[in-house]
Amino acid sequence: MGLQSFERRLERLVEGAFTKAFRSGLQPVEIGRKMVRAMDSGRTVGLRGTVAPNRVTVLLSQEDAERFGSFHDALVRELVEAARNHAHEEGYHFVGPVTVELVVDPGLRRGDLDLLADIAEGAGGRVGALVLPDGQRVGLGEEPATIGRLAECTITIEDPRVSRRHAEVHPDLDGYVLRDLGSTNGTTVNGVQVREHALADGDAIGVGETTIRFEAS
Repeated sequence: MGLQSFERRLERLVEGAFTKAFRSGLQPVEIGRKMVRAMDSGRTVGLRGTVAPNRVTVLLSQEDAERFGSFHDALVRELVEAARNHAHEEGYHFVGPVTVELVVDPGLRRGDLDLLADIAEGAGGRVGALVLPDGQRVGLGEEPATIGRLAECTITIEDPRVSRRHAEVHPDLDGYVLRDLGSTNGTTVNGVQVREHALADGDAIGVGETTIRFEAS
């Protein structure tokens, strides 16, 4: 399903002004298909389950790179999202942030494609993100991520029901933990009020009227 969704989004991405450019040569969706195959073949069993490659390098010709130039950043974002979705569907997890880089290989001709995928561990061997309602993704690291009304919070929410420093997400040995910071109206996870909660992939954090999704991948 994740790859099919990726393919549909790519079709919309290359419509209109880009249509002529993709009648021949390397097709963007070919990159996505090869990437998920590389994730499957490169997966390994770790202490906490199946670990998938999270660092992807796409090798392509100079001509194809120039054709992709006008929407390079959008294509990279879609590839990263496709990798996350595939990992979620297959039950894989990552030990570092997902990155995709498009690199020109002078030895490749138009339409050729090579791809390298490996496992690159992030700080602490964990990875996670908070996804805001508008789709913005805030990456989590070794420092706590704070949520509240104050401008200096990692995520600032302008809502009178949200306290100045409402909650925080901090790393622990196995992942990330949400902790309410003594807020007036409380913090929920999947609709249940919590003081402290070990986050799992897909958990919905409720702060005031805002719902923030946690992604372990």
